[in-house]
Amino acid sequence: MVIKQINVFITKINYYLLIYVKIYIEYYGRGVKGLGDIFHLSNSMEKDLTKKYELAWDKYSKEDLTNVFDLSQEYKDFMSKCKTERECVKEFIVLAEKNGYKNLEEIINNNEKLEPGDKVYANNMDKTLALFVVGKESMEKGLKILGAHVDSPRLDLKQNPLYEDTDLALFETHYYGGIKKYQWVTLPLAIHGVIVKKDGTKINVVVGEEESDPVFGVSDLLIHLSADQMEKKASKVIEGENLNLLIGSMPAEDKEAKDRVKRNILKLLNEKYEIEEEDFVSAELEVVPAGKARDYGFDRSMIMAYGHDDRICSYTSFKAMMKMDKVDKTCVTLLVDKEEIGSVGATGMQSKFFENTVAEIINLTSDNYSDLKLRRCLTNSKMLSSDVSAAFDPNYPSVMEKKNSAYLGKGIVFNKYTGSRGKGGSNDANPEYIAEIRAMMEKHNVSWQTAELGKVDQGGGGTIAYILAQYSMEVIDCGVALHNMHAPWEIASKADIYEAMRGYYAFLLEA
Repeated sequence: MVIKQINVFITKINYYLLIYVKIYIEYYGRGVKGLGDIFHLSNSMEKDLTKKYELAWDKYSKEDLTNVFDLSQEYKDFMSKCKTERECVKEFIVLAEKNGYKNLEEIINNNEKLEPGDKVYANNMDKTLALFVVGKESMEKGLKILGAHVDSPRLDLKQNPLYEDTDLALFETHYYGGIKKYQWVTLPLAIHGVIVKKDGTKINVVVGEEESDPVFGVSDLLIHLSADQMEKKASKVIEGENLNLLIGSMPAEDKEAKDRVKRNILKLLNEKYEIEEEDFVSAELEVVPAGKARDYGFDRSMIMAYGHDDRICSYTSFKAMMKMDKVDKTCVTLLVDKEEIGSVGATGMQSKFFENTVAEIINLTSDNYSDLKLRRCLTNSKMLSSDVSAAFDPNYPSVMEKKNSAYLGKGIVFNKYTGSRGKGGSNDANPEYIAEIRAMMEKHNVSWQTAELGKVDQGGGGTIAYILAQYSMEVIDCGVALHNMHAPWEIASKADIYEAMRGYYAFLLEA
């Protein structure tokens, strides 16, 4: 009986030894040296099944940090200089031409053809820009597209803006895009834009940015007399019709004249710009926060600027595009206007500008243009709709769902869908495409995260993604997470800016 038990025990020992040997052989190549290591590896493998979105800062070398802060300085300079869509497009064209890009209109007028490696841009009314690097492959195989917008929420002057009331001169404004109106009072404001005279003369205007410039502002009611105002809802505490810009209080010398302060303002404007009051009818003047983009925080890890939405994605998309040279598939960076009011009009994404421009490129790269080639090109394309997302703010946690929120410093944000009230008005990206994007980001060690825009039924928003998706191309929203989105001053992480540029570059390389 004892011998039988011993034999059973030996059999069990041999069985477990055999299992141990198999496990040892399986894990030996991974540097495992014993059972303790195997158990530790097993536990580690189990932990690896969970996904954690780490801070991008933790992976940076000293060289990486230098690159992060260098890019951020360039971006701050751009944001301080470019506060309207026209200013953005103008600056992008200057930079693109320095990088070898040619005006598509000139190529068409000269009856030239495009060859692989050629770089061209198309300018739509100075407010929308499309950049192309021509690839070796037929455009029927599709494009690799980055698409962002260069317009931002602001106050626009009305067509007949100037008036006088109680010896004060003011400009009437009409706000553009989704703003909290109360955020725009008692701020130093600047005026940027263009005035076009009847003879076609175009006058560029920028007042309020230099130290020697005057600034302007919208007044608010003193707290001592605000009993009724303080009872109003936030949406009504400042009415849109009351966003009037105070621009002067000194009267003209003629004491008999009517509206002496207004007359004095017109005199000053005529002396500086040679304009009359009627010229405001053909002007496009935008009221924006005065001042430069600034480092934010003791550690200078963030940037405060006007217009992060969506120039932060426009700039990083542009920078990624400038790195592209010889490519297989044609690469495109699209920087559009009017996104903040529904992508409408001749310079919005819903116009035919992009489609027409692609048709021109196909015509210049092939001998036999056809509408079918254009349709195939657009359908076979892949796109990143480069737009910002809302970063989790610990001051306002109730509107966000933590597991599906974006966080400052954790990299570029992918939004499978946007929209509101049951995903209404959104593009809902396909999981097959998302899997491709994940692989691209991880291949290039890009820090990335996923998010929704707040809790379900809390609100929502939209982008240009659904418009391009109408061609049946693959599209997903991705961009940089912000605090204070649509406020006069928005906040972004320098790490996220760097990762966005790297992510867009990875897409252009791999898609």
